[in-house]
Order: sequence, then structure tokens, then C-alpha cells
Amino acid sequence: MNQSRNPAPYLLLSVLLIGIDQASKLLVHQYMQPGFSGQIALIGDWLKLHYVLNPGMAFGMQLGHEYGKLFLTLFRLVAMVAIGGYMIHLARAGASKGLLWALAMILAGAVGNVIDSTFYGVLLGNAPYGSPTPWFHGQVIDMIFVDFWEGFIPDWVPVWGGQYYSTPIFNIADSCIFLGVCSILIFQGSFHSHGPEEEEVKEEREEGENEEGPSEADPRNDIPTPTSTEEEDENKKESI
Repeated sequence: MNQSRNPAPYLLLSVLLIGIDQASKLLVHQYMQPGFSGQIALIGDWLKLHYVLNPGMAFGMQLGHEYGKLFLTLFRLVAMVAIGGYMIHLARAGASKGLLWALAMILAGAVGNVIDSTFYGVLLGNAPYGSPTPWFHGQVIDMIFVDFWEGFIPDWVPVWGGQYYSTPIFNIADSCIFLGVCSILIFQGSFHSHGPEEEEVKEEREEGENEEGPSEADPRNDIPTPTSTEEEDENKKESI
């Protein structure tokens, strides 16, 4: 049986990542101009800060339906509660630490973008024009731009042929979700293997069995041990 874990450290990591995500977004909103005019190069021409507003999903993807944004925000709220509850359940069930750290990152990313979608339309006034209400229609602030390729996709490519493409711009919340999911996919084998606690219990059981000595079925128990009188008779015979 796995030893129960305290979920507090994993929830604390989520809170820390949420704080970093929200601080970065508010700093970008306060001190940067949207678009190319306010772009800041960090490392050469391939890593930049580029302020854009994302009305849709992660990495700039969108839902085209009229109520797509509302559906997306409600979905994020449900996912946030489900991931948090599942992580606490796994912690109490003694799941692998690596799996719990990965889920903490995913939870932080989900909450970070939910805050944008739920409140930024009211607090920052960035809800798209024509939104029925600023609540649940806030646009997510993206700023991390890994610009390794942009241009027009060849016409022979299905669906996207002839369209202009640029590397998606994302935020820290998106990064947390991406890294958490990749960690689970890559290390899922080790996450579900026997942990060190189980190995210690197994070793303790083996040591306890060794200390108990041979079992009753051991044939060595049936060998009679010589008595003191028998030993004396044998000594007399040897002396004669």
C-alpha cells in the first residue's frame, strides 16, 4: 500500500506559478505596446516579447462559434476543478511525486488562463467588441514569441495551403500546461512503477522473515541433536 502524501507542496507550486503568470501578464499590459511596435528582442531574433491578446484557446487558437469564448471559459473552470480534485486524490493515494508535480503545473496553467478569461474583460477592459458581457469574455495576454519561422504555407499543403503562418505566441500558463502534459507522456512508465517507499517495505519484510529463522517445514529441524549422555559414551569408546 502506498504511503499517503500531503498535497500542500503541490498546491503551493501551483499558486507560485499562477502568481508568476499573472505578474508577467500585468507587467506586459502595463509597460508594453501591443503588436510589433512594442516588441522586445530577448535573445537574437528568435526569442522576443510580443504583446498580443488572445480571445481563444492556448497558443492563439480560437473557437469560431458566437458563444465559443463562453463555452471555453466554462470548460476551463470545470477542468480546473477536476484537475485540482484529481491531484489531491492522487496525493492522498500515494501517487508518484513526479506525476503530482506535473499535475500541479497543468493546474497552474489552467487557473492562470481562467483568471484572464473570467476577469480581464472587467479589470482590463479587453473583452472583444460586441461581447454580450465583459465577464467570462476577457482576452488572454500572450507575450512569449519564439520566432523561428514565418511565411506563407505552400499551396499544395492541405487545409492550410496558401495561408500566412507565424510561430504561435504563448504565455507562462500555456508553458506550464505544455510541460506538464509532456512530462506525463514521457515519464508515465516511471510514474507508475514501484516507488522507494514500496521497496523499503519489501526489504523490511524480507529482513523480518530472515530473523524468524527456518520454518517448521525445514527438514533440518528433524535432525536430532545428541544428548549429554550420548556424548559421554562416545568419548569413553574413543578412549578405550
